[in-house]
Amino acid sequence: MAGQIPHSILFCCDHNAIRSPMAEGMMKKFYGRSAYVQSAGVHNDMEIDGFAIAVCAELGVELDRHRSRSFEEMQSWGDDLSSFDLIVALSPASQRQAIELTRHSHLEIEYWPVMDPTGLAEGREAVLQKYREARDQIRNRMTERFGPPTEP
Repeated sequence: MAGQIPHSILFCCDHNAIRSPMAEGMMKKFYGRSAYVQSAGVHNDMEIDGFAIAVCAELGVELDRHRSRSFEEMQSWGDDLSSFDLIVALSPASQRQAIELTRHSHLEIEYWPVMDPTGLAEGREAVLQKYREARDQIRNRMTERFGPPTEP
């Protein structure tokens, strides 16, 4: 059942290169300025994935300017995780990290199990299909949680 959109949302995954940037981009595209939205990863050791860029572009979501960042970098830049109303973890490792980093804060952490599409297929079209499946898992959870998109 769809609920109210929080004022600020952080999406997180393992590397901030596929799932959490897709979620950040779709949230901004589908719900506009209704929330402050960011994303982060447990690690920052990868650039945004080209397949993630491609499948999000199919929905009009631009990711090619995204720069991956970690929880640690967020904090060093002054982003306090406890200032977010909602953290959505898209991987088990990011869920554990979010719980650990906010254990003294009162905020909501949700776990949306979204498959990591890397390495699940061979050949460009098969790989793109796996990335579309991950994107659609995120989109479906997003519309279940926040309702239909408010932006065209």
